Amino acid sequence: MSQSDVDASKGLEDQGSGAVSQALPKAEQRKLDSDYLREPLLTELKNELPQFSEDALQILKFHGSYQQDDRDRREKGRDKHWQMMLRLRSPGGRIPADLFLALDDLSDRLGDGSLRATTRQAFQMHGVAKSDLKEVIGTIIRQMGSTLAACGDINRNVMAPAAPFEKDGYPAARQLADEIADLLSPEAAEGSYLDLWVDGDLSYRIKPSRGVKAARQRQKEGGVNSGSEQEPLYGDTYLPRKFKVAVTVPGDNSVDLLTQDIGLVAFADATGALKGCNVYVGGGMGRTHNKEETFARVADPLGYVAADQVFDLVQSILALQRDHGDRRLRRHARMKYLLHDRGVQWFKQELKTRYFQGELKSLRNEPKAKLVDYLGWHRHRAGMWFVGIPLLCGRLQGELKAGLRRIVETYQLEIRLTPNQDLLLCNIGTPQRAGVRQALAALGIETPESPQALARHAIACPALPTCGLAITESERILPEVLKRLNTQLERLAISKPILVRMTGCPNGCARPYMAELGLVGSGVNQYQLWLGGSANLQRLARPFLDKMPLESLETTLEPLLISWREAGGRSTLGDHISKLGDAAVSELLAST
Repeated sequence: MSQSDVDASKGLEDQGSGAVSQALPKAEQRKLDSDYLREPLLTELKNELPQFSEDALQILKFHGSYQQDDRDRREKGRDKHWQMMLRLRSPGGRIPADLFLALDDLSDRLGDGSLRATTRQAFQMHGVAKSDLKEVIGTIIRQMGSTLAACGDINRNVMAPAAPFEKDGYPAARQLADEIADLLSPEAAEGSYLDLWVDGDLSYRIKPSRGVKAARQRQKEGGVNSGSEQEPLYGDTYLPRKFKVAVTVPGDNSVDLLTQDIGLVAFADATGALKGCNVYVGGGMGRTHNKEETFARVADPLGYVAADQVFDLVQSILALQRDHGDRRLRRHARMKYLLHDRGVQWFKQELKTRYFQGELKSLRNEPKAKLVDYLGWHRHRAGMWFVGIPLLCGRLQGELKAGLRRIVETYQLEIRLTPNQDLLLCNIGTPQRAGVRQALAALGIETPESPQALARHAIACPALPTCGLAITESERILPEVLKRLNTQLERLAISKPILVRMTGCPNGCARPYMAELGLVGSGVNQYQLWLGGSANLQRLARPFLDKMPLESLETTLEPLLISWREAGGRSTLGDHISKLGDAAVSELLAST
């Protein structure tokens, strides 16, 4: 047992009362028994059953896949329609042309025919049979993609601004995201991953930069070391829960920075080289209905760190969460609860005492954050362009998917996915612009810079019919919800947009708790109503109604919207709600 597992057991003893048991919780024991995320998954891949056991599917998550069933196809008295959802690891949302073409082929041949851009800048593929999983993941790996650690109790896909700008620190931020993804990649589990999906071909191992390689060596030293020779950073039981990191540049909040476990704002010098980062810790969205001890939280500022110490600080923060995160109660295991319970000053002191030997300085000044989406045409360097294409809910299917494939294949374009579930076609040469414009126009995309105002920043989770956590609809009905809201705003002569986000459960995958208007599934066709987040994603929304029937949306909101209009319309809806205060907002909502 590694040092982190000893700490976990000690934590259970400290938190218990009466008779003390040293037994790890089932979720922790499962990881410990898995031979570094290999079993029982490897064994069950060889059987002919259409689904995995509970133990195997929990390990499967670390390999980037969830087991699901299609609820629309359930029949009484018959087995569920089992299928796998697969999620990629693509730091900063980068998808090279060859990888996209492979994903397109796989989704048509072995999936449900669609690809989906997630809110963490990765593609998901749905509808894969268990018997086809090895072919799908193996093909992705051979096309230089990866699904390793896209899910599970481990660092997930690292986010960064998707735009390929070569100015203002953007290249440094993208590089840092790539390097952190490699830095926080598991060591022994990578071997297991390659054993399962490409028969142990080590040529596909991650190839870190020199700086990352040196930092990974330092994982074997001091408090950062877990005590496990095989997994020096993570330990034999990995993390208590999922872990999320994002990097951006000052002023660009396309990545929803304050919702991350670690948020980094990268400052560059005049040559574009990284100078250092402002660091934020302890954000997170997931919560559980009727469990007040679970909540959404925005990150705390930790300080500024110089460029040569960023890697050490990042792996030190992860190690602190590894050792102190709650392994007894999974819904209390995210790092945000550690920050909430013990405070940022304790966190900083513990970090500096045991884990991080560098220097944390005061935060540097940043310009006001803005939710940037990069839609439309932009020049990112001399003679090279990219175009941002809106994808409502991120779903890519049918003629749009086929048409984008033709464009990517013809011009060999790189794709980048945004946290807003949109898609950028990149590296378009000036001579190619006219051809790409014409091809997009043939798909009905003539003005990608001007989507309908409400749809521009609206996002939703997949929800029904495949997500096992979904209570009600989200992705499939968001377009109709936006249409209804748009009609209401036009009738009330309100021209300002509203930041709308929707989820089918409280887990928060579409980050609804940061929205000006968040709809969170709480029953069949019923939603919690969250209001008051900020348009630039700096302030949490607050819950006002617990089970609002969706059919009552317009009548419920009408008095509030009228109040906003009569206030002069200069502020955003979120700012208006914040200024009114909870009591006044509740009174308006109850006046219908």
